[in-house]
Amino acid sequence: MSDSAVQFFFLLIKAILWVAVGVGMVPFIIYFERKFAGFFQSRVGPTYAGPWGSLQSFGDMAKLLSKEDLTPDTADKPVFRLAPYILFVPGFLVMALVPFGALGKDIFGYQVDLVIADFDAGVIMFLALGSIAVYGIVFAGWASNNHWSLLGGLRQGAQMISYELSMGLALVGVILVSNSLNFSEIVRGQSGNFWHWYFIPQIVSFAIFFVASIAELNRAPFDLAEAEQELVAGHLTEYSGMRWGLFQFGEYVNMVVMSAVIATLFFGGYKAPFTFLEFVPGFMWLLAKVLFFIFMYMWIRWTLPRYRYNQLMDIGWKIFLPLAIANLAVTAIIVSVV
Repeated sequence: MSDSAVQFFFLLIKAILWVAVGVGMVPFIIYFERKFAGFFQSRVGPTYAGPWGSLQSFGDMAKLLSKEDLTPDTADKPVFRLAPYILFVPGFLVMALVPFGALGKDIFGYQVDLVIADFDAGVIMFLALGSIAVYGIVFAGWASNNHWSLLGGLRQGAQMISYELSMGLALVGVILVSNSLNFSEIVRGQSGNFWHWYFIPQIVSFAIFFVASIAELNRAPFDLAEAEQELVAGHLTEYSGMRWGLFQFGEYVNMVVMSAVIATLFFGGYKAPFTFLEFVPGFMWLLAKVLFFIFMYMWIRWTLPRYRYNQLMDIGWKIFLPLAIANLAVTAIIVSVV
């Protein structure tokens, strides 16, 4: 077998396994979120479906698959049906950019890069794909031909614009420190013990990026696009059955992907926190960091109340944007001097 055929085979295996891990995590993440919600709010969470309620997520999936899929007569039907897929497909593409091991790893005598796409402008690609994902919510709101849905879609569009600016400027600080747009190069720049990770010199960038990612993911306390007290269910009002389930599925897949991106950019990616722990496979370290940030997203969701929309906009434009610009200026001065 030629080397190109072998490399294609390894590429196919990496893609299947990486996607399978991301998708396979979703039912368990939903289960643990319910359990954490019960813990944080002195409730019980799922208890009946399987041991400790562990099969509840699979029961919900079966229920959604069996429910009738309704499409409003007045809706723009092609766009209405397409919208859920636009939400989660970019997440799978971003997964291809995240390295889960070193480049040139020896596997059965072949040099294999433990990343699906070692793209030189990976950070730019991540921001571009993140901007595309929001169109799923905007299209769902517009195509539903419902006032509440439209308001939800418009809210998410404005929310994305407001926080994408701060998120992008926060990443420029990491780009300056690492001198690269490549995810693998950024991870390599964080080699060594944990004090070499970029979250320490770029703590302001990390804080801005993490909070902005909550708004990008449309999770509480920034879930204004589906604020049920105000908009019924926002862009989800007219959706039912598995199309509604696809929106929920996309939210959790994007949460896994965003956690992986944060771990890669600020917390060493697949690198161990101490050099003497490097015998543990890098994928395990990346997975542990991803699970930690998923837990943080859940913790924040179930402990903080939802912000008002004007508060959301004030935070994005009056606090995060000036702070990101100031952090970028300071980082540029330090990098140029040092």
